[in-house]
Parts: sequence; C-alpha cells; structure tokens
Amino acid sequence: MKDPSQARAAAEQIPWPQKSPASCPISAVKTRLRNAGLRPTRQRMALGWLLFAKGDRHVSAEMLYEEALRAREPLSLATVYNTLRQFSEAGLLRQVSVSGPKTFFDTNVSEHHHFYNEDDETVVDIPGSEIQVSGLPVAPEGMMISSVEVIVRLRNADGAEVETRVATGAGHHA
Repeated sequence: MKDPSQARAAAEQIPWPQKSPASCPISAVKTRLRNAGLRPTRQRMALGWLLFAKGDRHVSAEMLYEEALRAREPLSLATVYNTLRQFSEAGLLRQVSVSGPKTFFDTNVSEHHHFYNEDDETVVDIPGSEIQVSGLPVAPEGMMISSVEVIVRLRNADGAEVETRVATGAGHHA
C-alpha cells in the first residue's frame, strides 16, 4: 500500500460523481481503488460503489453493512470493517472518531472539521473556512503536528429532536 498522503493525493485526482448511484460508473470505483494501491475485489467494488456513488457522506461500519444488505450484497460485518480500514489506510476515507468506539468514515478526505449531533448521532462537514485554528502548542522534540481535527458537538437546546443542517440549510443524514 502507498503512503496515505500519496494515496490521498492520487485518489483526489479522480473526480467522483456527486449526483446519484446511477451516475457513478463501476469503472470509476475500480480506477480509484487501483490508484490507491488496492486490488478491486468483488467486496471492495461493492462497498466502494455504495460509499462513493452518493457523493460526500459519513457512515459507520454498521450503516454501510445495512446498506449492503439492502443492496443484496452478501458481506459480513467483519468484511465491512476490514474494507473500511483498508480504504482509510489507502487514503480513500477519513476516520472521524466522535466518542469512544463510535467512528464514522468520511468520503471527503480533504482537510475539514465536523459537527457531531449527539441527539441523532449524525456527522456533518464544517466548511474549511468556518474554523480558524491558532495558538497550537509546540510539538515535543522530535515530533511534528500531522493534523488538527475539530469536532463541534451539538445537541438540541430544548430537547426536541432536530435534523442536523449544513450551511446551505439542506438536511443531511449520516
């Protein structure tokens, strides 16, 4: 497997369709996997298509497993976890750890931050220009800061359930 930063750079060179699953040719998934140094197995192809055909999104392993079942893809939950880990190591996904074992996988691998809605357990991107990070501590000797991730936790002020909204006002579910 390639260095994750090199794999991410190579992966970003191929645009993903942003409309519907029908607009994502399976050949785009195969090309993206190969460019990331991954062999396009049946399982990787199936999960890659489910993940990337819908544009930028955030999914947990369990959510993707449920999607695979609905799509009649015969995959185990262990296969989904392993594939998500491989995609992350190859730079195709970003892991977003929101609390303890709760991890989402983000198809948007560019540098950005997240809102996490504690009420409905959804993750939404914060546009890069909306957060300014400054005043970072000096890294210990022999170390360097490789990244900074900000997760802004949200919950409804009055206790009623609300749908997380992105800056455009459009609803977004993980």
